[in-house]
Amino acid sequence: MDELDPLIHAQARLRIMSTLAAIDADSSMSFPRLQEMLDMTAGNLSTHLRKLEDGAYVLVTKTHRGRTPVTYLELTTVGRRAFEDYMTGLRAMLGGASRTGTS
Repeated sequence: MDELDPLIHAQARLRIMSTLAAIDADSSMSFPRLQEMLDMTAGNLSTHLRKLEDGAYVLVTKTHRGRTPVTYLELTTVGRRAFEDYMTGLRAMLGGASRTGTS
């Protein structure tokens, strides 16, 4: 069996990836919104986002709304695929634990 993607497997990055994967593929989320949802410090979130961006999993778009800088985040196609593969691998590793009910 293949190993789980270590870039995603770190707890903070898994939380980031799963949150961004939950939004539509053509949508993005602002940095402050993601920070609030995950209850992470700006520095910690930035560090993990940089690793995901370096791996081409997350697209970081910096722009301005008026004079205020705004940062938007979204999964890239590569990132979305990597997350899907990660989840498939995790389910396989857990032996299909997504099944409900007992025998």
